[in-house]
Amino acid sequence: MAEHGPLCVGIDPHPGLLRDWGLADDADGARTFGLRVVEAAAGAAAVVKPQVALFERHGAAGLAALEQVLTAAADGGLEVIADAKRGDIGSTMAAYADAWLREGSPLAADWVTLSPYLGFGSLDPALELAAETGRGAFVLALTSNPEGASVQHVGGPEASVARGIVAAAHRLNDRLREAGPEGTGGWELAGPCGLVVGATVGAALTRLGIDLADFPGPILAPGYGAQGATEEDLARVFAGTDRRLVVSSSRAILRHGPEVAALRREILGTNRRLAAGLAPS
Repeated sequence: MAEHGPLCVGIDPHPGLLRDWGLADDADGARTFGLRVVEAAAGAAAVVKPQVALFERHGAAGLAALEQVLTAAADGGLEVIADAKRGDIGSTMAAYADAWLREGSPLAADWVTLSPYLGFGSLDPALELAAETGRGAFVLALTSNPEGASVQHVGGPEASVARGIVAAAHRLNDRLREAGPEGTGGWELAGPCGLVVGATVGAALTRLGIDLADFPGPILAPGYGAQGATEEDLARVFAGTDRRLVVSSSRAILRHGPEVAALRREILGTNRRLAAGLAPS
């Protein structure tokens, strides 16, 4: 990210985008779509984020296509966030962790998104494996969809669900860092647990008493671009997060396809705009 900037390029083979790109709405179309985005992003961005559900909808062939996209991204020097939003308990959570974070798994990514709404502790198998393998997980904390408030805002400023998730992630990262490099998979500046905080949450962070400035981990911010958040919104909502902010953009970039060169130009341009908008004043 120090070299390429904070942009995370979404790989979202929606049926409408596949149609616009002249691709079939099937596993082959999703694979071609994903590989073109990877080709455009390699060397121009630091991170890509495949939307797992949009590959899963094509069944086993779709997952095979996703495997190829993950491999191509790794070969291209890109960090990969598997946007799977997994959440469960016990052995089932451990199985999800094995799928997305275990060394040698065909679906292994650098990061996976997780849902903590069966209790933050239910994520322990994934977070512990992430620490062991030098990978990470982004946990849904305060999301940009309006429906999220009915759960995440419950408890008010002093005891909201979202605030509790942020605090639990903070404690986990602190504990693993105190254990030393061996206990963190070699992570020295941040722990393996990141947060998902929507770029469109506006003043909700302040109302809920959440301060991200000292959070010891990365923050994934969807909602920039097509969902309405601007560089000014990012600078305001995520003030003080420095180089820990990962800004996700999908449709605003992908609509410039299907040509790789056009996608790459937009990726580079977006990174320039982000660099200017997030530069310290």
